[in-house]
Amino acid sequence: MRATALIYSSHSRCNVIHNDLIAQRALRGRDNKRILFLPMSEPPRDGDERPRQEFSYESFRWFFRFYERFGLEHAPFYWSSGLRKEDVDVLWRALASSEVVILGGGHSTTGLWRYKELGARFDGEPGKLGRILHERRKRGLLTVGFSAGADQLSQHLFRRVWDSPGDNDGLGLARNTLVTLHHEPSRNGDLWHAARRFPDCFVFGLPNDSAIQVDWGVLPSGNLWQLYELVIDTTWDEPSDAFHIKTRQGALIDHFDHLGRHWAFHGGDRVVRITSQDNRYDRAWMTAGGRILDYWTREPSGHASVEDILASH
Repeated sequence: MRATALIYSSHSRCNVIHNDLIAQRALRGRDNKRILFLPMSEPPRDGDERPRQEFSYESFRWFFRFYERFGLEHAPFYWSSGLRKEDVDVLWRALASSEVVILGGGHSTTGLWRYKELGARFDGEPGKLGRILHERRKRGLLTVGFSAGADQLSQHLFRRVWDSPGDNDGLGLARNTLVTLHHEPSRNGDLWHAARRFPDCFVFGLPNDSAIQVDWGVLPSGNLWQLYELVIDTTWDEPSDAFHIKTRQGALIDHFDHLGRHWAFHGGDRVVRITSQDNRYDRAWMTAGGRILDYWTREPSGHASVEDILASH
């Protein structure tokens, strides 16, 4: 699967997610081998805008430095209230062209406001960053959301489930999707509540260290397709971090449908959803134990593969 969005939750730089899915994707770049890191969701510390953003980038930089010998480029772009138009024009160019873009952690609403503020202030287009990200998706480039970034790449920020005031619309690269980050089974009630509130969205709880790879598009029939591939990463084995790495404790990716049925996905499981443009047709299938099951009935589907499902719709 060549994902165009990767949304994930992790405690540190686990290897499957950060090597296999991010660094190696950049190194296979068609036009460049660059990762652009945006730590703009990090709030100020004692009135200073830079320290938390720099710390966020450093928590990735030490890992990516290993790949510089293979040609990997990586660079951050920091938010500042004193940015000039020429600075932001550099951001737009890097955002459009970089093989991989990472939206970092912090506060979801802080980053989302800053992204929209840059577009509004300098180009009169609050949604400019989101538009560029969707143009990247159509060109097959990867945008990654870590922690707050995963929330932002979803259809809505998860806080919308609770009718929290403010702008809770996400960037929608993971279309009709909602996620909780650093998830634990004690929060499954939140997933069930979200699935009831937003029956058009698929809702997932991502424990540390896990991810969802996503891609979507339009079939020749005009129907919309969306494919999820679930990732369970157990490679980070630092003993002092053992408490935080829930996947090494056996955690899976929790999911509820809007009828309240629970499913826990393993690494490598896939879900495919087909909807018509008017949403009258809405079907989904998932893999389990090598079989393709109908998402709603949980019965064998008769389809041989995900590719067969796409071809028949």
